[in-house]
Amino acid sequence: MTTVTKRQKLITYLADADDSKVKAIYTLLEKEIEEEEDTFVLSDEQMEILEREHDMYMRGEGKSYTREEARQIIKGQRGY
Repeated sequence: MTTVTKRQKLITYLADADDSKVKAIYTLLEKEIEEEEDTFVLSDEQMEILEREHDMYMRGEGKSYTREEARQIIKGQRGY
């Protein structure tokens, strides 16, 4: 079974599981879940860049990309 299939089965299961089962599964994974939430923090400089880019986008001055365009840029398949 692929990881994607396992994720889908877990999501489906959790959506329908009773509260006690959800609490039990969460308790098993709680430490790992909490650690992952704290691992992604932007620096002040990164936040400034993000805010500047957002402001430009909101004024209609920024460039936006579709998901596929972004994938191509990330993979280096096209320039920007």
